Amino acid sequence: MKLVGARATEAQLEQARLELGLDQPVAVQFGHYIVRLLHGDLGISLRSKRPVAEEIGEAFPATLELVLLAMFCAVIIGIFFGIISAKYKNKLPDHFVRIIAIGSVSLPAFWVALALQLLFYGTLKILPLGGRISTNIRILYELPQITGFLLLDSLISGKFLIFRNALSHIILPIIPVALYPIGMVARLTRSSLLEILGEDYITAEKSYGIRERFILWVYALKNTMGATVTVVTLSIGYALVNTFLVESIFNWPGIGKYVADAILSMDYPAIMGVTLLSAIIYSVLNLIADLIIASDPRIRI
Repeated sequence: MKLVGARATEAQLEQARLELGLDQPVAVQFGHYIVRLLHGDLGISLRSKRPVAEEIGEAFPATLELVLLAMFCAVIIGIFFGIISAKYKNKLPDHFVRIIAIGSVSLPAFWVALALQLLFYGTLKILPLGGRISTNIRILYELPQITGFLLLDSLISGKFLIFRNALSHIILPIIPVALYPIGMVARLTRSSLLEILGEDYITAEKSYGIRERFILWVYALKNTMGATVTVVTLSIGYALVNTFLVESIFNWPGIGKYVADAILSMDYPAIMGVTLLSAIIYSVLNLIADLIIASDPRIRI
């Protein structure tokens, strides 16, 4: 009914059954589906009548750009907060960082997104409300299409006006996406550092007169990277397929907004396509995390 319309005739329904292969046994239908899936065919969108794989390919770079920038900021800020918290254990900076970490993990991303819009667009009027690029920029200038990452493409092509405009649009969406991994990385870095700083080799290095800052940033920090990498890689997978609320609020043309629109219109092929994509991403990122952790000599032993 969704494909042919609510008032389709019996002949139209029969034609749709033949086109979809619904006249064949379920086992045969499943076999055909697997064969098409292995060839990258995710079906046809009921909403746009376009191949789902093609639409996902158009939306994916926007989400990937947003998530990678958010994860980069989250790792830098989270590790810094974790180090400060471990260095000043049970002191005022430690309590401050722990409050921030708990808050960033607990706050709903959609609520933060709406609050940011209200503050920076509604009150301060210094950042745009949403979208990936301003409408006037899109009309007056040709957007570069090299890698699919608008910020990188505009830098490569030397179109700095487009770069500044795109950067101003991506700032607000980055914050709610980065909040959860910031808290996770900060808490994990703190707990790992506190455990490592009590090891005998750290005590020995202090007895040799090595500066505490050098020990903290060089010797201790690198031994916390295994657990941090695991959290970051899994957070990337989580963010790639769970940004639909943030992307819908900011009208960001990525996977999240695409699947949100698909759910509202009951576009089952599109929903299945994004679901399969998320499963593949999680599997690949888990494998990457395991390979990185396995490169640690202590794990190999």
